[in-house]
Amino acid sequence: MGGDKISHEFPTKRVFSEITVGINDGDRVGIVGRNGDGKSTLLKVLTKQLVPDSGRVIWRGDLRVGFLTQVDSIPEDSTIAQAVVGDCPEFEWASDPKIREVLSGLLADLEWSQLVGELSGGQRRRVALAALLAGEYDVIFLDEPTNHLDVDGVAWLAEHLKTRWPKNVGGLVVITHDRWFLDAVCNLTWEVYGGQIEPFEGGYAAYVQQRAERSRQAAAIESRRQNLLRKELAWLGRGAPARTAKPKFRIDAALELIANEPPPRNSVELAQLATTRLGKDVVDFEDVSYNTPDNQVILDDLTWRLGPGDRVGLIGANGVGKTTLVRLLTGQLQAASGRIKIGKTVKFATLSQDVHELDSHANERIFDLIKREKTTFVVGKKEVGTGQLLEQLGFDQQQLQTPIKDLSGGQRRRLQLLRLLFQEPNVLILDEPTNDLDTDMLAAIEDLLDSWPGTLIVVSHDRYLLERVTDDQYALLGDGKLRHLTRGVEQYLELRKGQFTKPATATASVQSVSGAQKRALEKDLARLERQVAKNQSAIEGMRKQLNEHDPLDYEGLTALGNQLTSLEAELDKNESEWLDVAQKLQGG
Repeated sequence: MGGDKISHEFPTKRVFSEITVGINDGDRVGIVGRNGDGKSTLLKVLTKQLVPDSGRVIWRGDLRVGFLTQVDSIPEDSTIAQAVVGDCPEFEWASDPKIREVLSGLLADLEWSQLVGELSGGQRRRVALAALLAGEYDVIFLDEPTNHLDVDGVAWLAEHLKTRWPKNVGGLVVITHDRWFLDAVCNLTWEVYGGQIEPFEGGYAAYVQQRAERSRQAAAIESRRQNLLRKELAWLGRGAPARTAKPKFRIDAALELIANEPPPRNSVELAQLATTRLGKDVVDFEDVSYNTPDNQVILDDLTWRLGPGDRVGLIGANGVGKTTLVRLLTGQLQAASGRIKIGKTVKFATLSQDVHELDSHANERIFDLIKREKTTFVVGKKEVGTGQLLEQLGFDQQQLQTPIKDLSGGQRRRLQLLRLLFQEPNVLILDEPTNDLDTDMLAAIEDLLDSWPGTLIVVSHDRYLLERVTDDQYALLGDGKLRHLTRGVEQYLELRKGQFTKPATATASVQSVSGAQKRALEKDLARLERQVAKNQSAIEGMRKQLNEHDPLDYEGLTALGNQLTSLEAELDKNESEWLDVAQKLQGG
């Protein structure tokens, strides 16, 4: 299928100008580009939801096409069962392994008989995605499918799409700002840019490399964009193997761009600046416990220290208490027991998920609001004009005259962040900051955060962002504990997989071992749990030493850093052993 010489324009903008694209069997296409450049319009044209002004869309005669839009249209009086499988008898759909997999991966926490009208927006979105994936299609189009999915859901969806069709069969076209997902699933990338579509071979990492080479050759492209691409490349080059799968080609000129590129952040310099602004104490949790009013355990005897310049990512399934932990950290909630000590110089700022906080300024123009609130801003030791910061966050001079009520979701998100930074906080909390932002803007925000010297806490399901802007990731697993993830998000997914071993399988496995073997495994499990707790305590102590150590004693800092690395490796080993033993006991 494909489109031939397609042109289309809206009253105020030409979207496409004689573009020609094709989708072949085996293509897994990721679509990237700035918000407003026509990504969703392209999907509507190719799926025949929108007739272009000129050109034609060509489908094979028997082609079956599925399309997930950003707006769900499931009748509110339908049950989840009706929305997903229609009137299909249970004995038919229950015997279909694909449907069972979709239900397990997306809807395991929902009642099959529940009405769609009773669901939250995120739950409805998952039902719509499940209904699509339960069908039989030759080509599937997905518009932002990872919205409202947690890390587990995104990982499941990626695996499902990679194995849904045999190799070189079927087609997928997806719009998403989730860069890890693009790399995990796609073998082609289309950039929608300036009314045209430029194809790239490979996923997001390959796209960044090729785009950097294109920018290198195009002298007219501003130096600011070039610098961002180099920083992005350097991050990809140092990242986890899963994110940096090598494309089939090698672009020597692009690789030259990162040969001497420094790491995204100078951690020692940022820590020194943070200490200057914050002092030595930020937030200390000492034996803190907290239960919800319905007695759900969120924290159980937690001891945790946040120091100046720490960059922490929080991860966990929806409902396990990430927001509660943040509210305890900022003093908005009081712990049931234990002590939370907040440093005297701490100044919090939180980027919430609620963009309606700008509604009170709906009729003001961006320029007037900013002029009233701030004229200069300090990043580290440098004073930055608001105009420079506005440009960095994607606002041009013309947009400054736009009333706030007319801003897109992504623009409102950027303005929220800008106003937070104007407050010059020293502890910045970002709650799902990637909502409504395209990949270019995410790279720009990451670049801005690289030079921000305070303590940073990021709550997000976007694993690329977490590993890109934070140095340490922690997980809430629903058991009241806060687990330090020494291997990042991949370790979290392994731990979560261990939590969901089926009871029936576990019972069969335990019965298959002797009583002596079972007692030995239980003994090993208890020993490893004690060792993990000991490792975590030692790591927290070592981090405290690092934060309190003389920042000018580089040899001492290096020695402490090496000790910390050794402790983290030991913790990683003990956690892996614990997981193996637990799976043997539970039938894993």
